[in-house]
Amino acid sequence: MNIVILAAGMGKRMQSALPKVLHPLAGKPLLSHVLDTARSLSPSTLCVIYGHGGEQVPSLLAASDVIFACQQPQLGTGHAVAQAAPHLDDAAPTLVLYGDVPLTDAASLQRLIAAAGNDKLAILTVHMDDPTGYGRIVREHGAITRIVEQKDATDAELAITEVNTGILVAPTARLKQWLATLSNHNAQGEYYLTDIVARAVADGVPVASAQPEAVWETLGVNSKVQLAELERIHQRNIANALLEQGVTLLDPARLDVRGTLTCGRDVTIDVGCVFEGIVTLEDGARIEAHCVIRNAVIAAGAQIKPFCHIEDATVGAHSVIGPYARLRPGTVLAENVHIGNFVEIKNSQVAAGSKANHLAYVGDATIGSRVNIGAGTITCNYDGANKFRTVIGDDAFIGSDSQLVAPVTVGKGATLGAGTTLTKDAPAGALTISRARQVTLTGWQRPVKLKK
Repeated sequence: MNIVILAAGMGKRMQSALPKVLHPLAGKPLLSHVLDTARSLSPSTLCVIYGHGGEQVPSLLAASDVIFACQQPQLGTGHAVAQAAPHLDDAAPTLVLYGDVPLTDAASLQRLIAAAGNDKLAILTVHMDDPTGYGRIVREHGAITRIVEQKDATDAELAITEVNTGILVAPTARLKQWLATLSNHNAQGEYYLTDIVARAVADGVPVASAQPEAVWETLGVNSKVQLAELERIHQRNIANALLEQGVTLLDPARLDVRGTLTCGRDVTIDVGCVFEGIVTLEDGARIEAHCVIRNAVIAAGAQIKPFCHIEDATVGAHSVIGPYARLRPGTVLAENVHIGNFVEIKNSQVAAGSKANHLAYVGDATIGSRVNIGAGTITCNYDGANKFRTVIGDDAFIGSDSQLVAPVTVGKGATLGAGTTLTKDAPAGALTISRARQVTLTGWQRPVKLKK
């Protein structure tokens, strides 16, 4: 099969310098959604027609399986498909998709392909209560005879509620012939792809149709309003799928998945959470309100309290994170680790049962089991040019307001007194203190503000 994706439009109503098909829906460009669906059909040829925005489209979405063809100037949908003609295999049918119609389901396209067979023209159509703006499907005795655009339709034709989605399958050799005969004598002065329907009828080629499961599969994006509407439709579809899997969503309308979210049994997700990239929530994981989680694994029974940010990190089973904690790339937490409010962990491994309950920064560190990191502790891992590692052994106790100047090692079972600035290794099992001696000055008086 050949697949052609039309992605050359300017998108004036988007009010943006970014080409319309590159605007994101659920975290990735509109065109990427269409490409993913197209690839699921295993095409032999996949061609994208670009135009507005110059090389932004092919440069951002370049892939070995995609042929890019430029439409310049943009003279309509028929002219756009004609740019792909040299790349199309005559022996295979051609499916035409649109780069700004991101939510079409592969199953609907399979029905359309089946309806077309090898020798028919098949059109994906839908019935709309308000068909304004869409080309109307004109039938005679039940058979499709032509498509009339809104601006060219008579009053009787405007009353038709079955509309053209633009998505079609055609026998390729015939398609090339029909494209060569298109005229731009119409209200828009463009070469309409829809005019091939009349050509097919004239040539005695049967015109079939198929319908999607839902109208939203065929909705396109022409403005930020429509983009926002499709975003909510898409997110609600994701939410419904999660609910069917047994995930508890405290409000399905307040969920954003911008990637792939995989959930085990008895997972709970509170409101306002954003999941980006590839995220796995294992059995019994609980994600509380307003968390942002990107490319992470949250193991079984872990609890992520509100307002946490987790990126490229792994949280061990039955760990408790937050609220207001940040786990940065390279963080790997074992089971039963507690990371509390306003604690930041970066590129560090924390073993089972350790805890940093509040106000700490742990960067480039290897922390053993059952370690207590007191409030205000900082691993000083950066000297302004290079980063160094801190190692803390099992059962160590780090007193509050300590600074560990890497590279440094705290031995197993060691204790650092509060306020320690550690610049040398702390021996195992011993108390290490580094602080100025406390002095009280008797007779000292606090300064008094001078009167003017």
